[in-house]
Amino acid sequence: MKTLLLIEDDGAIRDNTAEILELAGYNVQTAENGKVGIEKALANLPDLVICDIRMPVLDGYGVLHVFNKNPSLSGIPFIFLTAKTDRAEVRKGMELGADDYVTKPFGESELLSAIEGRLNRFQSAAPTHIGSTADPWHAGAFLNTDAKNSNLQSLLADRKVHTLLRKQVVYWQGDEAIRLYFLKSGKVKTMRVNADGKEFITDFYQSGDFFGYLPLLEDTEYTDTVVTLTDVELIYIPKEEFKRLLLGHPEVSQQFIKLLASHVNEREEQLLNMAYNSINRRVADTLLRLFKQEPEGIIQLSRHNLAAMIGTAPETLIRTLKKFKEDGLLDMGHSGSIRIVQPQKLQSGNW
Repeated sequence: MKTLLLIEDDGAIRDNTAEILELAGYNVQTAENGKVGIEKALANLPDLVICDIRMPVLDGYGVLHVFNKNPSLSGIPFIFLTAKTDRAEVRKGMELGADDYVTKPFGESELLSAIEGRLNRFQSAAPTHIGSTADPWHAGAFLNTDAKNSNLQSLLADRKVHTLLRKQVVYWQGDEAIRLYFLKSGKVKTMRVNADGKEFITDFYQSGDFFGYLPLLEDTEYTDTVVTLTDVELIYIPKEEFKRLLLGHPEVSQQFIKLLASHVNEREEQLLNMAYNSINRRVADTLLRLFKQEPEGIIQLSRHNLAAMIGTAPETLIRTLKKFKEDGLLDMGHSGSIRIVQPQKLQSGNW
């Protein structure tokens, strides 16, 4: 039986909510303020916390801060309760690392659905922390172990890892840019959708990549929608902390400038490719680009996503892939995977 900790200062809401949760089959601990809630959590670790924001003695933000700093508490899923009109509270809570929020007044099904969703996500992969000896990880070429990157490493250290399932939205185009994202494991895609609902994929990110940094630098909204392609582990870095690091450490700023320049160059090449090259050339160049990013040289991407990246219809893409296969340039597996057999010929072909 899962144990939930409910921290709520309103006695009536606390009792009624606890009764609902117990009827749903949960073991429920209750606390009337944040200080008592932390004491109960340390005495008997819960599987999930539901916490009001506005409370005496210690408010919800303070509770979450303590949870994030305490190694024994920091991996516990955390859901905020907030008034429906307090969007600023919601934003601040998510910046601090809350996993979800439920607005008051809430219905039974809404609360239970949020709890079940969070428990399901966290049970498949226990939360871990960057830098722990039990958590060896490789963050790609951008993060290495030399001294000049120690400040960047510190930005990731001891932060909660958030697990999202496949096909979930990380953020939407037009959302306020509130944090930098580090992809600890898995893959995501960034995309834009036009007025007709047509999807165009702008980029892919995989383990060891940062994303969402451009809107933070420009103080604009997110310009793309980000969707998970696999189950992923993400680290959230608040905007203010990211900016403080950039202002205080020029070597970190230079790294992000290089990263941004590379991203801009790739985007320009992609647009030029779409504007002037034939469909065969566009497919070939996209396959080669993805081929270089895959350690094993096997491209695992749906035809829909691949077509959206190239800017063509899935039917056109399938015909082109079939032609390349007939020419002996690639193989296609039963699961839809693509293996480039002759990358040199694919690169030099007169399409």
